[in-house]
Amino acid sequence: MNDLINEFKVGLQSGQPQIGLWLGLADPYSAEICAGAAFDWFLIDGEHAPNDVRSTLSILQTLASYPVAPVVRPPVGHTHLIKQYLDLGVQTLLVPMIDTAEQARAAVSATRYPPQGVRGVGSALARASRWNGIPDYLRRADAEICLLIQAETKAALDNLDELLAVEGVDGVFIGPADLSASLGHLGQPGHPAVLAAIEDAIRRIVAAGKAAGILSSDVKQAKRYLELGATFIAVGVDTSLLAAATRNLAAQFGHGSGALGARGDGTY
Repeated sequence: MNDLINEFKVGLQSGQPQIGLWLGLADPYSAEICAGAAFDWFLIDGEHAPNDVRSTLSILQTLASYPVAPVVRPPVGHTHLIKQYLDLGVQTLLVPMIDTAEQARAAVSATRYPPQGVRGVGSALARASRWNGIPDYLRRADAEICLLIQAETKAALDNLDELLAVEGVDGVFIGPADLSASLGHLGQPGHPAVLAAIEDAIRRIVAAGKAAGILSSDVKQAKRYLELGATFIAVGVDTSLLAAATRNLAAQFGHGSGALGARGDGTY
């Protein structure tokens, strides 16, 4: 962390696919087990998993010993929360539910120090700067931030060109579950209309020179998104992997309900 270089951002800019795993168990011990699997990045989820600032810190400290990039999703894109995560040392944020260019610009502003943005200056208290131990941290920090926004509603897709035009947005992540609900197909992210909308969005994101991302536990579908040019793809969720494995094991002895983990269409 001392050199400040955001290798995940460098990888996206070079067009090198980054394969990741969603972390929802909210525990550093399980995160460390997953860290041995050689994924490129992990998503520490604070929106739908019981992570807060302190548990996120613990997981970041655990992952620091492994060659994997942590990406953090806050519950909402509020400025004060973004400030706290950045001061923890988070360099890549995935901000959920961004529907308009105005919301995207607000997220960018929250990740930048004045005069480019509104991030509070508290580096003496921040793990991110090694408590002012990193030379020129305040001057260099902005350039290493990777801001990813989630387009997961019909409104976001309608406004996609405007979102892509916002300076400081490095990539757009398509959220299949919420998008399917917004398009009238709740619980059906594999619906043909939803898949068509996703593929169109990925093409537009890539054409705009931004990084496109998505979560899909369907290996065939994930590889299809890679073919379309998506560069950061999460291919599984720790909670679903554990649930599926334990249910399958119990089922082999006539117990439980069998394989009821993640569905093949990526629904969790």
